[in-house]
Amino acid sequence: MQDIKLMPATAKDIEKISELASVIWNQHYPAIISRPQIDYMLNLMYSPKSISNQIELKQHSFYLINLNNASLGFISVNEEKKGLWFLHKFYIDQTKASKGIGTHVFEQLMQLIKPSKVTLTVNRQNYKSINFYFKLGFTIERVENFDIGNDFVMNDFVMVWKE
Repeated sequence: MQDIKLMPATAKDIEKISELASVIWNQHYPAIISRPQIDYMLNLMYSPKSISNQIELKQHSFYLINLNNASLGFISVNEEKKGLWFLHKFYIDQTKASKGIGTHVFEQLMQLIKPSKVTLTVNRQNYKSINFYFKLGFTIERVENFDIGNDFVMNDFVMVWKE
């Protein structure tokens, strides 16, 4: 496989993460959620200020996904309890996806954080991502709806991976 690396993000990478989020969300989500919800969520969770707060206040660790020294996605995780991790964000540029990159960086992440359990949420209509998570060994634990404000609701599966 090409030179794929999971690189810890620093404060200087916040703008890049925000830009990647905008590109990836606008590639992937218009078929799943409305344009107003995409715009709202990008502003809510992916503005530079929001990403900075996630790192500083919520203790999320961000990692850039680099292919041949070019960033094409990012991951965000945090350890909720010893060995129990939450995967908040896992995004890859859709023009580069489906080439084994996601599986490769997920394996790198698992070696890095050494979890006993990883939990994530994924939109119930996001079939491509759901199938990817199944391939990685995740199972659906439950269905949840999350009110995120502005009359928007995230209709998600909570998925779990256990060692």
